Amino acid sequence: MRMPARQRCHAVLAGLVTLATAAALSVAATAPAAAADTWTEVGSDRADPLTESQGLASVEVPAGSPNRYTGIGTIPFGLTVRGWNHVGDPDASYNGYYVEPYQADSGNAKMFRVQAPGGAWSEYVHALSPGEALNNSFDTISPNGSWMVSGEWGMMNRLLVFPTPGVNPGTSPSANLPQASTINLDHPVRDVQGCDFVTSTQLLCSSDDPEGALFGMTKPLLQIDLSAEPGSADVNGHVTALRQLPLRSSCSGSFESEGIDYDRRTGTLRVIVVSPGFCVLTDSKTYRFTRG
Repeated sequence: MRMPARQRCHAVLAGLVTLATAAALSVAATAPAAAADTWTEVGSDRADPLTESQGLASVEVPAGSPNRYTGIGTIPFGLTVRGWNHVGDPDASYNGYYVEPYQADSGNAKMFRVQAPGGAWSEYVHALSPGEALNNSFDTISPNGSWMVSGEWGMMNRLLVFPTPGVNPGTSPSANLPQASTINLDHPVRDVQGCDFVTSTQLLCSSDDPEGALFGMTKPLLQIDLSAEPGSADVNGHVTALRQLPLRSSCSGSFESEGIDYDRRTGTLRVIVVSPGFCVLTDSKTYRFTRG
């Protein structure tokens, strides 16, 4: 039997409400647990092109320690002559282990150089897994200290997880540092230069993406929300582009975003952006951000 026009209208509206409710519930069920944050620039400092152009890390132990930086000028000569001629973005565990990532121009391994809280240095070499890229752009240590995340160059759908060298009892300088698991990303990323943990399940990352097709912007600041804390089992990562990193210089040309650091004590995020051309010497910056 055909319904009157008013009843048909009510039925259509009820159906639309039901569909909208179902869609909203579906979105809520699949949305990441944490909403994307807003990071506002609050200042900057000049970044020295030789010693502060690759990465940075805040160090909590011992108390009062200065921030650490890496650049071509910080690579020990003994490492350079052995082929470890590039250092990436470092990190430090909350209990004072400082880790620098190194790579060579060729070969089948990458290296992590570790300084213990007492000051002694040791080296941990990782033999590349099948299909793993040679470059060693960064490392970041999970808040519990046991696991370390690292990344590769180019277009990637993953981050790599290792036991933290020197901290995880399953590591030794005399043995290969094995890959423990993978963070599988739900959106590709390009040229990630650094990541740092904000919480046990959230990373902030600096991308040097020069094209902008992936997120509608070049040089994005990325947020990656993990489905669980990283460890020996694979986890998933939800990728969100938060904003473009500052690209300001007296020179025109191609900027390069570099390392990133989050200092939980002050809530300050810092990212290095290297200026183009001659201005790499004069106005490269470490930018500071706070969550707003």
